[in-house]
Amino acid sequence: MPEAPPVSSTVLLLRFIKLLGRVSRPAPPKEVTTRACRLGWRPGPLGPYFCGVQPAPTILPATLADAPALTALINQAYRGPASPQAWTTETHLLEGPRISEIHVRDMVTMMGIDQAALLKCVQADQLLGCVYLEPKAPRLYLGTLAVAPAAQAQGVGRQLLAAAEAYARQQGCTTIKITVLSARPELLAWYERHGYVRTGQHEPFPETTAFGRPRKPLTLLELVKAL
Repeated sequence: MPEAPPVSSTVLLLRFIKLLGRVSRPAPPKEVTTRACRLGWRPGPLGPYFCGVQPAPTILPATLADAPALTALINQAYRGPASPQAWTTETHLLEGPRISEIHVRDMVTMMGIDQAALLKCVQADQLLGCVYLEPKAPRLYLGTLAVAPAAQAQGVGRQLLAAAEAYARQQGCTTIKITVLSARPELLAWYERHGYVRTGQHEPFPETTAFGRPRKPLTLLELVKAL
């Protein structure tokens, strides 16, 4: 029999997205608040129920048309004003934008070249978050995980991590690697709650200003999760 033609990275990514389907719906809240109502939860005699007013969040591959919105979301998540809701901001550690639109476009372009993937999480046409994945077997590098401040603490980050793990397995990777600023104990704790462990490896934050200008010397810690 003749050999089947090679499958492009774009086709593999689309197959992954089809396999992943809709991400899991978050658990019902203990009480129905204004925010919960916006997400589609309603009070009922047996407890909160999901009435389907809002569709479940969906993970999709980003496109070049998403670049402006993704750039704004990432910069809001990492460099926006600090607040209890926007707890991922690094504005007290770095100044300047976290990412440029050119860089986001480069990440989208890599999707068709090096098996990389820039995934977005959307709900009712609203952009909630994103994550960049770059497989280098047996490891997959995970970076630029960002959630819109208004959507934080609602399970979006957890859904993006689950999508990353599914993609890593599809690419034959057995470990996911991330780097986190040592000055972000709350973010380190969040990843550790999701199964990531510190390897003891560390490196100084890049001197380039492509990701912002450090207000003080910073160190990146390496964490990994075995799949």
